[in-house]
Amino acid sequence: MNRFPTRRAFCAAMAAAPAALRAQEELAWLTLAEASARLAKRSVSSVELTQACLDRIAIYQPKLNAFITVTREQALRRARELDAERQAGRVRGPLHGIPIALKDNIDTAGLRTTAASAAFDDRIPAEDAEVTRRLHAAGAVMIGKTNLHEFAAGGTNAASYFGPVRNPWALERHPGGSSGGSGAAVAAGLCFGALGTDTGGSIRTPASLCGITGLKPTYGLVSIRGIIPLTMTLDHCGPMTRSAEDSALLLNALAGYDRLDIASVEHGREDYAAALAQPVKGLRIGIPRAPFFDHVEDDILKAVDGAIQVLARLTGGASRETHLPSTTGLFLPGEVYAWHQENVKGGAARYQIPLRRTITAAQKPPAHEYIQARWKVDLLRRTIDDAFRDVDVVALPTVRRSPRTIEASVKREENDKPRNPELSNTAQFNYYGIPALTIPCGVAANGIPVGLMLAGPRFSEGRLLALAHAFQRETDFHRRRPPVRPDTPVPALLREDS
Repeated sequence: MNRFPTRRAFCAAMAAAPAALRAQEELAWLTLAEASARLAKRSVSSVELTQACLDRIAIYQPKLNAFITVTREQALRRARELDAERQAGRVRGPLHGIPIALKDNIDTAGLRTTAASAAFDDRIPAEDAEVTRRLHAAGAVMIGKTNLHEFAAGGTNAASYFGPVRNPWALERHPGGSSGGSGAAVAAGLCFGALGTDTGGSIRTPASLCGITGLKPTYGLVSIRGIIPLTMTLDHCGPMTRSAEDSALLLNALAGYDRLDIASVEHGREDYAAALAQPVKGLRIGIPRAPFFDHVEDDILKAVDGAIQVLARLTGGASRETHLPSTTGLFLPGEVYAWHQENVKGGAARYQIPLRRTITAAQKPPAHEYIQARWKVDLLRRTIDDAFRDVDVVALPTVRRSPRTIEASVKREENDKPRNPELSNTAQFNYYGIPALTIPCGVAANGIPVGLMLAGPRFSEGRLLALAHAFQRETDFHRRRPPVRPDTPVPALLREDS
């Protein structure tokens, strides 16, 4: 059954809704680029955009649990300040006055940053993360901190001290993780974009399962200083938005060298928004069948194959099979333990059992195994561009299967079964360190969106965004809205009082 609302049904529902709700809906479903254009024309104010988001958060937060902290008063005060700046002729750029959410493992000075853990329930950073600082300088309005899998160590968001996040397309199912709060917030129109982090797919998986665009940039292009690490060698930060165009606008603000970040790399300044206009005709599309298409659910495979056909029309050439190097056997658990060891010694009981088990296991491998694995990762990153000699972009399913129910996900967290099958198609790209983005390309029979992942050689973000933008001009998957409504009941098993 088709569970996303048709345009006719949505318009009929809106016609019957109160005028205030219709106005809120109209503003909330603008893309970031559209909202920016309206701000530039002064047909809407930052205060109006911010209030529309806050009103929707008040309605949908009890259903989705997407936020840990909502900065209502601070956001409205900031919006008023930015409106005054615009009135005075000072405009910082396309993000000026745009409400943005941050995943709650990204430090915000004077505002608690919890990583969804009891261990950090009252942690208030003294300084902003570099990405927080850059967004502030660009004029963004920080509307809140989003929920996540505890310390970003999982692919479902089922394990959070603040309770699981629910998928706005099906409240009984998880939204993907670990940036599930950011994914749900963007998908449900609670903000115009959000930041996520990605160590094994934590931007791309929730973006795929929530029907939005998510970009993991080249390793080191966006600073991770001031972000609570999971595995620093694999940690990335990037935008989660409604469209490729929106991601380009956010990436323009985020990208840049940070000499105090040991992961940061120097790379020439690029205009990713301008890169959207580059031609995609002639791009060579590679399909890495093995292992990425193994055991893919039929609905997902059908949607991805259809999307690849669209890409073929856009690029003017047939796709070709290609191969990406294996990352089997590569693990860096020592980095997880290195960061958490002091906290675990002093308060292991404040960690949830799944993460406590992970940290305990992470201290067992000897140092030489970590060093050897790190050498392999370094060599892989030096040579990964060789895989793109005969293709410019690879295309594959972002995830191979639809999400489990939250109840099933919680049970899986509590046993010793492998916990992150959701990341089976995404984690390799963290080892490669290359850019990878997901865009919606269909909806499965159960109503959950399907994501298409595009990846390219190092620093090919502009090319990937241009191809994704061209795809989104040909399709409307990124415009589809989840079925959650103000009167949608929360499944009984998931209610806060159950």
